[in-house]
Amino acid sequence: MTAAVLTADTCIAPFARVTGCDLQVPLVQGGACTYANFDYAASAPALEAVTERIAELLPYYASVHRGAGYASRISTTSYEQARESVARFVCAADDQVVVFTRNTTDSLNLLAGAVPGDVVVLDVEHHANLLPWKNARVVEAADTVAETVRRLVAELCSRPAALLAVTGASNVTGEVLPIAELADVAHACGARILVDGAQLVPHRRIDLTALGVDYLAFSGHKLYAPFGAGALVGRRDWLDVAEPYLAGGGAVRDVSLNHTEWACAPARHEAGTPNVLGVAALAAACDALAGFDADAVTVHEEALCRRLLDGLRGVEGVEILRLWSDSPDSVGIVTFTVAGFEPGEVASYLSAEHGIGVRDGRFCAHPLLARVGLPAGAVRASLGLGSSSADVDRLLDALHTLVDAGPGWTYAKTDGLWGPSPETRPGLAESTAGAAQCS
Repeated sequence: MTAAVLTADTCIAPFARVTGCDLQVPLVQGGACTYANFDYAASAPALEAVTERIAELLPYYASVHRGAGYASRISTTSYEQARESVARFVCAADDQVVVFTRNTTDSLNLLAGAVPGDVVVLDVEHHANLLPWKNARVVEAADTVAETVRRLVAELCSRPAALLAVTGASNVTGEVLPIAELADVAHACGARILVDGAQLVPHRRIDLTALGVDYLAFSGHKLYAPFGAGALVGRRDWLDVAEPYLAGGGAVRDVSLNHTEWACAPARHEAGTPNVLGVAALAAACDALAGFDADAVTVHEEALCRRLLDGLRGVEGVEILRLWSDSPDSVGIVTFTVAGFEPGEVASYLSAEHGIGVRDGRFCAHPLLARVGLPAGAVRASLGLGSSSADVDRLLDALHTLVDAGPGWTYAKTDGLWGPSPETRPGLAESTAGAAQCS
């Protein structure tokens, strides 16, 4: 697959099969259609290879470590081999260790307890990379990447900091920061660098050694392994001496009533029975993605992004959100607004009448949405390996219909959440209380 093949008029098939790719969803006006998933940035469906790996392992599922039974030994082997798969996938250095967590947020909270000093962050971060840091120095991002980097340099040089924590790719706009440059800046100023890779890792091949990144956090549920595991990969010295993230069995070498001898990382921060199946799924996803042609994956995504962006620019009243005018790269995330319609109304219409799933709201990045003047949020369409040009065309056609003719159904807001009124799709109750915890 080459860039020359994927022109604007090309029919672009999914790059890889994902579980649920043929899912049929009901429509509010009656009938059903194949689900068009534009919510990969929230949670990506499982690659079929991942689903198959879980099915293979499930009969052998047992508690890991110290078990003598055959099933326990198989589970333990799978768990520890998964650590090797993750380290290999991100090209971890010899002094970097893989700690398994629940997700990116969990990883960043774990690291926050190990950082011996101030943390420098941007104001445009996801809450997961904004809220956990105990001694945060927040830098206001500029309108360009170049000026944003200059501001980070100025802050790092102003007084000592232990860590620079930045997003790899914005979960709102998909824009990518120059990670290698920032790593050099951080190290020159005596700091380490943490990359929130939740959105970057599913879209770009990461080489921690080549980039000079000290710590990387990412989630399985965004990496086509939605079984509840994540990873923190990074230098072990801070992790070896930090207070254990959880106190309990598995994190210790020896315990008496008067003294506890804690294990080194990763065991030090993995107390309790781990998510064996989630970790195996994460490893299977890493192995599967490592087997793909990285350039071909990028070509597939960029062709779909061009098609989507060009199409959105042709829809009257649509405004596309960007942070930086000179951003060097973007992953498959496009966020926009539609004049005359609230974001939740647009998302509800797309789902109810067209079987299209997008995300709306403030994307757990409230300060970012506030600074760009969108306190009510926006609509986000995100692409992945299972996306196709047919999906993109469906979304664009639906938006044209909305703008030109209006919705074909009535929509109302209840407790701050938009939905069709009446709701006719089976399995969806009229009440949506508690459905949106992080808008």
